[in-house]
Amino acid sequence: MAQLLDAAQELQITVTGRKSGQNISLPVWFVRQHDRLYLLPVRGSDTQWYRNVLQTPVLTIAAKGTTAGVKAKPINDAKRVSDIADQFRKKYGAGDVKKYYSKLDAALEIELPSEVAA
Repeated sequence: MAQLLDAAQELQITVTGRKSGQNISLPVWFVRQHDRLYLLPVRGSDTQWYRNVLQTPVLTIAAKGTTAGVKAKPINDAKRVSDIADQFRKKYGAGDVKKYYSKLDAALEIELPSEVAA
């Protein structure tokens, strides 16, 4: 799946709604570093899917027809979030990151299972 991730511009994530309990799927941008994925919520800690993940940190990621169940860990450290935002700027362009991301105070780290990271 690592090669699929490297070729993909976005992931489909499926999270569990914290109030509804329903599965919610949506596309997100991401960056990959070795065996980790980083997601940056577009409205930071106010983003609904991010708040859902805080309550239920297990989610599904899908890229190019391949899916994997993963667990996410929130990142609130300003320096780490800034570093992740820099990686997003390199991948997607500073203009688009500035255009779409209104608050940069939170990120998610996903450790890829070994069979996915290979």
